[in-house]
Amino acid sequence: MVKRSLEASLAGIEQAKKAFAHKGWTQDNLAFEVNLKTRQPIWRFFTGRSVDRHIFIEICSVLSLNWREIAANPPEEFSESKELGATEFLDIDALVQQVRSQRFDKIQDQCGTLQLLDVSRPVRIDDIYIDVNILEEIPSLQWLEFADLQKFTSKEFDRFGLGEVSQTQIAGIAAAETYSKLRVLGKPGAGKTTFLQHLAIQCNRGRFAANRVAIFVTLRDFADETRVAGEFNLLNYISKEFLTCGISDPSMLETLLLSGRVLVLLDGLDEVLHQEKKGVANEIRRFSEKYQKNIFVVTCRTAAKAFNLRRFTDVEIAPFSQDQIVAFAQKWFTALTKTNIQNKQEQAIEFIKKLDLPENLQFRRLAVSPLFLHLACWVFHHQNKFPNQKIAFYKQCLDLLLGKWDETKAIERDEVYEGFLLSQNLKLLSHVASATFDQGNYFFEQRIVEQYISDYICDLPNASTEPEELQLNSEGVLQTIELQHGLLAERVRGIFSFSYLTFQEYLTARKIVASYNLQTLEQPLERLVSHITEPRWREIFLLTVAMLRSADFLVLLMKQEVDALVAQDSYLQKFLTWASQKSFAAPESAAIRAFYFALARTPHLTPYFAVVCIFDQGIFLDTALDNLVMECTIADAHACDDALSYTLAIVQDAGLHQALQQP
Repeated sequence: MVKRSLEASLAGIEQAKKAFAHKGWTQDNLAFEVNLKTRQPIWRFFTGRSVDRHIFIEICSVLSLNWREIAANPPEEFSESKELGATEFLDIDALVQQVRSQRFDKIQDQCGTLQLLDVSRPVRIDDIYIDVNILEEIPSLQWLEFADLQKFTSKEFDRFGLGEVSQTQIAGIAAAETYSKLRVLGKPGAGKTTFLQHLAIQCNRGRFAANRVAIFVTLRDFADETRVAGEFNLLNYISKEFLTCGISDPSMLETLLLSGRVLVLLDGLDEVLHQEKKGVANEIRRFSEKYQKNIFVVTCRTAAKAFNLRRFTDVEIAPFSQDQIVAFAQKWFTALTKTNIQNKQEQAIEFIKKLDLPENLQFRRLAVSPLFLHLACWVFHHQNKFPNQKIAFYKQCLDLLLGKWDETKAIERDEVYEGFLLSQNLKLLSHVASATFDQGNYFFEQRIVEQYISDYICDLPNASTEPEELQLNSEGVLQTIELQHGLLAERVRGIFSFSYLTFQEYLTARKIVASYNLQTLEQPLERLVSHITEPRWREIFLLTVAMLRSADFLVLLMKQEVDALVAQDSYLQKFLTWASQKSFAAPESAAIRAFYFALARTPHLTPYFAVVCIFDQGIFLDTALDNLVMECTIADAHACDDALSYTLAIVQDAGLHQALQQP
């Protein structure tokens, strides 16, 4: 007979007291950690009295002690098979099949469909799911020097965000097979819940963890139930859920758990309110250690990783690769459009083709997230192209992260700062984006971003000016932006960036336009124009023009800036004079001048251009242009193409270059 209670030996009590003192806790603290309503079992433990076996083992576990070394006359290994022998379930495999059969429809209904954003009908998970990849090393736990990150270009920033620099990826289902206690982290919209639903469906069909019964628990629902019941008890919660499937005998669940025949899927630890999160986490730890033979998978946003689950292995969902983007698009257009099969396939092919075009780089940056990839497919489906005005798409993405995504999932979040409205979140993020981008920083230290937040909070009504409180509020706001909104991400320890460069660019442009509109002054646009020669500001210019009610003044400032640059450069002056002279004789002088500009800008034509400017040997180019104009007038597109090819062949001819350089 297995002992139902244990007591500590004198030596064990001394060892436990040292570990307890090292923690710096009170007995009430320890009772909370062990998930006890009173500290009486703690008092009994430290006075050598008998304590329930499970509570005794949990106390030792929390204190990082080996319970066998603490207990007086510890029993031999607990023989769970003996406990099971007392039950009526002699064939555990038959019990698994029986329970799975009774719960099959429940799991299919609970996990078999997805409700995609802006889609009016549920979508079967099989029709849209793409196997996810897992990063076994959490990027934000890396130690890198800030100076090393400062060297990154925008393209390197994207690769860094994709986890493609040096990290090995494995299939998500392989990670679930490898680790019996797994916590899956990921950004908002990364596919954490969908991955968990996929595991449940595969287990239900006997294709994954075939000898186990799947149990899927939404942790915020568990926390809501706990509010009513007054205690954190997963066993009771799951038992009630079993009742809905016609399984009224509680010993069936206990038998499965003790036999290690359950796949326990716990979704959304980050979605639990702060005051309940510790209790929920403690119950997960207690439950997983009591029934340790089972497989446990918990999902949580990456930013909540600091809330540790002892003995769980943390991994992170990797952003979509190119192959995954292609596979998702093919499934998306097949599942969600009402056109015929051929048109669906053609639209998917066209989507991928256009997504890879340079002008759609910003869409490509966001498409590594399943959430934003779905939005991109949705927009493309209705327009058969990506919109030229990107700001509406970016705004929709930001609205999702700043609240709408949680609203669609009915998630209630903690308030971090009293009176801190959604619009103020947007203003704050625009302030951070503008300040960091203007300094050329894609990455910034935590203390820097907290200072930006502090500066912003100071100007809010009724804000505290007490330094310590202001610092705490700044830390809280940063944690909220990272955890709840996912717009700022801790890339490596203590160093943050915007989760996507596209958002930093968009918010920077938004700040410029807002400052210009509010102040009715020119300074914001003048500061923007000062960056006209810097390639990394190109997208800011385009976004600013799109957001302004009228871009006339900005275009005028840009012309003035360009004129000033040209006036200071004698080489450019020669070039413009040459191009202007070449175009005087033609009726369409502007178009002809543009032709000369375009050819002269080609990198491998630079030697020829230098010679032309100096020796005025433009006769070959003139002849070629005449030929092109004539062909365009009397021939079709193929002839125009041939004429242009002939023109470029003349200009690129190496022999011509050598001839022109002869004295």
